[in-house]
Amino acid sequence: MAAPAATHPATRVPWRIRVHNIECCNCHQACGCQFGEGPTRGPCEATIGYEVIEGRFGDVSLDGARFVIAFHYPGAIHLGGGRVVLFVDERLRPEQVEGIVGIVSGRHGGMPWEALAGTVASFTGPVPVPIEMTVDGTHSSFRVPGHVEAVFTPIKDVVSGKDKEIRLIYPKGGFFWNEGDICTTSTMWVKHPDVAFRHGNGYACHAITSWTNQ
Repeated sequence: MAAPAATHPATRVPWRIRVHNIECCNCHQACGCQFGEGPTRGPCEATIGYEVIEGRFGDVSLDGARFVIAFHYPGAIHLGGGRVVLFVDERLRPEQVEGIVGIVSGRHGGMPWEALAGTVASFTGPVPVPIEMTVDGTHSSFRVPGHVEAVFTPIKDVVSGKDKEIRLIYPKGGFFWNEGDICTTSTMWVKHPDVAFRHGNGYACHAITSWTNQ
Protein backbone atom coordinates (compact mmCIF):
# COMPACT_ATOMS: atom_id res chain seq x y z
CA MET A 1 0.00 0.00 0.00
CA ALA A 2 1.35 3.44 -0.88
CA ALA A 3 2.11 6.07 1.71
CA PRO A 4 -0.94 7.94 3.00
CA ALA A 5 -1.83 10.87 0.77
CA ALA A 6 -1.58 14.39 2.09
CA THR A 7 -5.07 15.17 0.79
CA HIS A 8 -8.16 14.42 2.85
CA PRO A 9 -11.68 13.19 2.06
CA ALA A 10 -14.20 15.88 1.17
CA THR A 11 -15.95 15.10 4.45
CA ARG A 12 -13.76 14.24 7.41
CA VAL A 13 -15.27 11.65 9.69
CA PRO A 14 -15.21 12.94 13.28
CA TRP A 15 -13.21 10.71 15.57
CA ARG A 16 -11.89 10.58 19.09
CA ILE A 17 -9.90 7.91 20.84
CA ARG A 18 -8.34 7.20 24.25
CA VAL A 19 -5.69 4.49 24.27
CA HIS A 20 -3.01 2.64 26.14
CA ASN A 21 0.15 3.65 24.25
CA ILE A 22 2.85 0.99 24.69
CA GLU A 23 5.92 2.17 22.78
CA CYS A 24 9.55 1.14 22.46
CA CYS A 25 12.44 1.94 20.16
CA ASN A 26 16.13 1.27 19.54
CA CYS A 27 17.32 4.42 21.36
CA HIS A 28 19.12 4.40 24.67
CA GLN A 29 16.75 4.48 27.63
CA ALA A 30 16.73 8.29 27.38
CA CYS A 31 15.14 8.50 23.91
CA GLY A 32 16.47 11.41 21.84
CA CYS A 33 12.98 12.32 20.60
CA GLN A 34 11.99 13.22 24.16
CA PHE A 35 14.95 15.57 24.68
CA GLY A 36 15.32 17.50 21.46
CA GLU A 37 17.88 15.20 19.84
CA GLY A 38 17.96 12.66 17.05
CA PRO A 39 18.01 8.87 17.46
CA THR A 40 20.79 7.78 19.78
CA ARG A 41 21.63 4.58 17.88
CA GLY A 42 21.54 5.50 14.19
CA PRO A 43 18.13 5.09 12.55
CA CYS A 44 14.79 5.30 14.35
CA GLU A 45 13.32 1.81 14.65
CA ALA A 46 10.28 1.33 16.83
CA THR A 47 7.10 -0.55 17.48
CA ILE A 48 4.03 0.65 19.38
CA GLY A 49 1.09 -1.39 20.65
CA TYR A 50 -2.32 0.18 21.20
CA GLU A 51 -5.36 -0.94 23.12
CA VAL A 52 -8.34 1.38 22.83
CA ILE A 53 -9.92 2.27 26.17
CA GLU A 54 -12.77 4.07 24.46
CA GLY A 55 -13.16 5.64 21.06
CA ARG A 56 -15.37 6.28 18.07
CA PHE A 57 -14.85 6.80 14.36
CA GLY A 58 -18.08 8.40 13.25
CA ASP A 59 -20.78 6.02 14.50
CA VAL A 60 -18.39 3.08 14.87
CA SER A 61 -17.24 2.08 18.35
CA LEU A 62 -13.53 1.28 18.64
CA ASP A 63 -13.69 0.26 22.31
CA GLY A 64 -11.27 -2.56 23.05
CA ALA A 65 -9.66 -2.53 19.59
CA ARG A 66 -6.00 -3.50 19.38
CA PHE A 67 -3.47 -2.55 16.74
CA VAL A 68 0.31 -2.41 16.41
CA ILE A 69 2.54 -0.23 14.26
CA ALA A 70 6.18 -0.88 13.40
CA PHE A 71 8.41 1.56 11.59
CA HIS A 72 11.88 2.39 10.37
CA TYR A 73 13.17 5.92 9.67
CA PRO A 74 16.71 6.50 8.38
CA GLY A 75 17.11 9.38 10.84
CA ALA A 76 14.89 11.53 13.03
CA ILE A 77 11.16 11.07 12.32
CA HIS A 78 10.58 14.68 11.30
CA LEU A 79 13.15 14.30 8.50
CA GLY A 80 10.90 11.77 6.77
CA GLY A 81 11.58 8.67 4.72
CA GLY A 82 9.67 6.38 7.07
CA ARG A 83 8.55 2.84 6.30
CA VAL A 84 5.47 1.93 8.35
CA VAL A 85 3.56 -1.33 8.82
CA LEU A 86 0.13 -1.40 10.48
CA PHE A 87 -1.08 -4.65 12.07
CA VAL A 88 -4.72 -4.85 13.18
CA ASP A 89 -6.47 -7.43 15.35
CA GLU A 90 -8.00 -10.06 13.07
CA ARG A 91 -11.14 -10.07 15.25
CA LEU A 92 -12.05 -6.49 14.34
CA ARG A 93 -15.02 -5.80 12.10
CA PRO A 94 -14.30 -4.22 8.69
CA GLU A 95 -15.76 -0.88 9.78
CA GLN A 96 -13.48 -0.84 12.84
CA VAL A 97 -10.44 -1.55 10.68
CA GLU A 98 -11.52 1.27 8.38
CA GLY A 99 -11.68 3.59 11.37
CA ILE A 100 -8.23 2.69 12.63
CA VAL A 101 -6.71 3.10 9.17
CA GLY A 102 -8.51 6.44 8.81
CA ILE A 103 -6.98 7.67 12.06
CA VAL A 104 -3.43 6.29 11.76
CA SER A 105 -3.06 7.34 8.12
CA GLY A 106 -3.95 10.94 9.00
CA ARG A 107 -6.50 11.04 6.17
CA HIS A 108 -9.22 12.45 8.39
CA GLY A 109 -6.98 14.94 10.17
CA GLY A 110 -6.22 15.17 13.85
CA MET A 111 -2.92 15.22 15.69
CA PRO A 112 -0.47 13.58 15.94
CA TRP A 113 -1.28 11.43 12.91
CA GLU A 114 -1.96 14.26 10.46
CA ALA A 115 1.56 15.60 11.02
CA LEU A 116 3.18 12.16 10.89
CA ALA A 117 1.56 11.32 7.53
CA GLY A 118 3.90 13.75 5.79
CA THR A 119 6.94 11.84 7.06
CA VAL A 120 5.89 8.45 5.67
CA ALA A 121 7.42 7.15 2.43
CA SER A 122 5.68 3.75 2.46
CA PHE A 123 2.69 2.50 4.42
CA THR A 124 1.87 -1.21 4.49
CA GLY A 125 -1.41 -2.48 5.89
CA PRO A 126 -3.75 -3.03 7.44
CA VAL A 127 -2.37 -6.52 8.05
CA PRO A 128 -4.99 -8.64 9.93
CA VAL A 129 -3.27 -10.78 12.59
CA PRO A 130 -3.84 -12.21 16.07
CA ILE A 131 -2.56 -9.67 18.60
CA GLU A 132 -1.62 -10.72 22.13
CA MET A 133 -1.31 -7.84 24.58
CA THR A 134 -0.78 -7.37 28.31
CA VAL A 135 -1.38 -3.84 29.57
CA ASP A 136 0.44 -3.50 32.90
CA GLY A 137 2.40 -0.25 32.99
CA THR A 138 6.14 -0.87 32.90
CA HIS A 139 5.47 -4.62 32.79
CA SER A 140 3.42 -4.42 29.58
CA SER A 141 3.98 -6.57 26.51
CA PHE A 142 2.53 -7.26 23.08
CA ARG A 143 3.06 -9.88 20.41
CA VAL A 144 2.06 -10.54 16.82
CA PRO A 145 3.05 -14.20 16.34
CA GLY A 146 5.82 -14.46 13.76
CA HIS A 147 6.02 -10.71 13.22
CA VAL A 148 6.42 -8.62 16.39
CA GLU A 149 7.31 -9.08 20.03
CA ALA A 150 7.96 -6.47 22.72
CA VAL A 151 8.37 -7.20 26.43
CA PHE A 152 8.76 -4.34 28.90
CA THR A 153 10.63 -4.40 32.19
CA PRO A 154 11.33 -1.64 34.73
CA ILE A 155 14.71 0.08 34.77
CA LYS A 156 16.77 -1.13 37.72
CA ASP A 157 18.52 1.10 40.25
CA VAL A 158 22.27 0.56 39.79
CA VAL A 159 22.88 0.60 43.57
CA SER A 160 19.94 -1.27 45.09
CA GLY A 161 18.91 -3.34 42.08
CA LYS A 162 15.30 -2.44 42.76
CA ASP A 163 12.80 -1.25 40.15
CA LYS A 164 12.97 2.49 39.47
CA GLU A 165 9.81 4.51 38.94
CA ILE A 166 10.50 7.15 36.28
CA ARG A 167 7.81 9.41 34.88
CA LEU A 168 8.27 11.91 32.08
CA ILE A 169 5.78 14.82 32.14
CA TYR A 170 5.08 17.49 29.53
CA PRO A 171 3.37 20.27 31.56
CA LYS A 172 2.08 21.97 28.39
CA GLY A 173 1.27 18.75 26.56
CA GLY A 174 3.43 16.40 24.50
CA PHE A 175 3.23 15.28 20.89
CA PHE A 176 2.05 11.70 21.54
CA TRP A 177 1.20 11.83 25.25
CA ASN A 178 1.44 14.14 28.26
CA GLU A 179 2.66 11.76 30.98
CA GLY A 180 4.53 8.51 30.44
CA ASP A 181 6.11 5.86 32.67
CA ILE A 182 9.59 5.14 31.33
CA CYS A 183 11.08 1.65 31.33
CA THR A 184 13.14 -0.61 29.08
CA THR A 185 12.77 -3.74 26.96
CA SER A 186 13.98 -7.25 27.60
CA THR A 187 12.72 -8.25 24.14
CA MET A 188 11.97 -6.15 21.05
CA TRP A 189 11.90 -7.37 17.47
CA VAL A 190 9.97 -6.97 14.23
CA LYS A 191 10.06 -9.32 11.25
CA HIS A 192 8.23 -8.18 8.11
CA PRO A 193 9.36 -7.73 4.48
CA ASP A 194 9.00 -3.95 4.80
CA VAL A 195 10.31 -3.42 8.35
CA ALA A 196 12.64 -5.72 10.28
CA PHE A 197 14.93 -5.22 13.27
CA ARG A 198 15.94 -6.68 16.62
CA HIS A 199 16.92 -4.64 19.67
CA GLY A 200 16.70 -4.75 23.44
CA ASN A 201 17.63 -2.85 26.57
CA GLY A 202 16.43 0.39 25.00
CA TYR A 203 13.78 3.02 25.53
CA ALA A 204 10.20 1.99 26.38
CA CYS A 205 7.19 3.80 27.78
CA HIS A 206 3.59 3.17 28.79
CA ALA A 207 1.18 6.10 28.64
CA ILE A 208 -2.55 6.70 28.46
CA THR A 209 -3.35 9.34 25.87
CA SER A 210 -6.26 10.87 23.96
CA TRP A 211 -6.45 12.13 20.38
CA THR A 212 -9.21 13.64 18.24
CA ASN A 213 -9.78 15.56 15.01
CA GLN A 214 -12.43 17.75 16.64
